Amino acid sequence: MTIPRIVAAETLDALAEDDPAAQRSRRDLRRVHRIMGTRSILRQALHDLVDSRELKYPLQVLELGAGDGSLMLGVAQTLVPIWSQVELTLLDRQNLIEKDTIAKYAEIGWVVVSQVIDVVDWASGTTDSILKDTSAKWDLIVVNLFLHHFEHQQLESLLDAISKRTNLFFACEPKRAWLPLIGSHLIGAIGANKVTREDAVLSVHAGFRGAELAALWPSHSVEWRLKEYSANLFSHCFSAERLELI
Repeated sequence: MTIPRIVAAETLDALAEDDPAAQRSRRDLRRVHRIMGTRSILRQALHDLVDSRELKYPLQVLELGAGDGSLMLGVAQTLVPIWSQVELTLLDRQNLIEKDTIAKYAEIGWVVVSQVIDVVDWASGTTDSILKDTSAKWDLIVVNLFLHHFEHQQLESLLDAISKRTNLFFACEPKRAWLPLIGSHLIGAIGANKVTREDAVLSVHAGFRGAELAALWPSHSVEWRLKEYSANLFSHCFSAERLELI
């Protein structure tokens, strides 16, 4: 029996940036990523996507829902020196990027800009940021544990906006299956706080399986190479590769 997809608001998203419970939960998430092998999944997928295309450097990369930027920093450090010139924009609705994190990106030659914007505004173009400009195109847009926050209609709109602004897209999301669900109920074993324990279960229920994301990806008469697959025990991945670069 399959698990129906149910999207429910997660507690962490409603907490203030400086709330101690939120800060603890973000630390929990770093441990969760280590257990899930998220860094390795992202590193391999991004390397394969970019390596298959003749893109001009510096690469223009955008991460939506970037959080504190620490996960992408870990990925970046494993991609150097293969990716030696990258201009990375970290977008999140909360201001979580610390100066020390940006400095660590600079140490490996990556230029980083932090944008505090709600992704819904970015997708609809209602923000004053330069990111609303439809002429702003990206070589690669990345999301991690992000798409599962959106209901069907909002998800369609977001994927539509992404498809119009990038050559490559990669998403790493929760896998909606029984084993990940069981694992989410056991996350307290790693010392996760109440927020993380509750949100982990909700995340799996809102996750993806099969070819659900590919079915929502728009074409706009543009040819894409789509790939959707499970990674390790807990992750569900989706990539989209524009065959004719913009």
